[in-house]
Amino acid sequence: MSKLYVVPTPIGNLKDMTFRAVEVLKTVDLILAEDTRTSSFLLKHFEIVNKMQSYHKFNEHQQTKHYIDILESGQNIALISDAGTPAISDPGFLLVRACKQHEIEVETLPGATAFVPALVNSGLPNDRFVFEGFLPIKKGRQKRLLSLASEDRTMVFYESPYRLVKTLEEFSKYFGPDRLASVSRELSKLHEENKRDTLANLIQHFSQKTIKGEIVIIVSGVE
Repeated sequence: MSKLYVVPTPIGNLKDMTFRAVEVLKTVDLILAEDTRTSSFLLKHFEIVNKMQSYHKFNEHQQTKHYIDILESGQNIALISDAGTPAISDPGFLLVRACKQHEIEVETLPGATAFVPALVNSGLPNDRFVFEGFLPIKKGRQKRLLSLASEDRTMVFYESPYRLVKTLEEFSKYFGPDRLASVSRELSKLHEENKRDTLANLIQHFSQKTIKGEIVIIVSGVE
């Protein structure tokens, strides 16, 4: 029977690619990539020459049925994103759900996910946490922040470098300036940074520098 493989890819350092992930990508009939231009560098590095097609947030609703048909025809497909594990704040959920509905086997490989090293590195409680990913940009953002103000578990957020300071300022407004938090960026790369402090001090720190790289913000829950 055919199978969908969900394959994590490195979030920065190519050495974090697993042997098994390379083996799967070399043996499947088709690779679905969030951005084929980005993934082509990864595949070239590991000498993977399989056919690749785009599957991203702008076409996943239209293309999911097409790839279910391909799987039902007997072909194996691997799903990758630009970095990390597909379906974690990246495309993938719709295809996995459709596979389950059509009784197509799904195998998800373990591997890189940005929030796990950021959470562990933060030194904040990680026995219980809530993953929020990217907050809504506009509609629903204030409501979400208000609801999280009373959250007692450690909270995990993704953010772009361009909105980091603004988001920290909003966290300070809704959670309080003395709330402990940690900001991780450029994880697994040469200029990795993990900064833990109060929200007030983090705002001051990151307001004084040029910020690059994808961001993970860890915020302690209310005591």
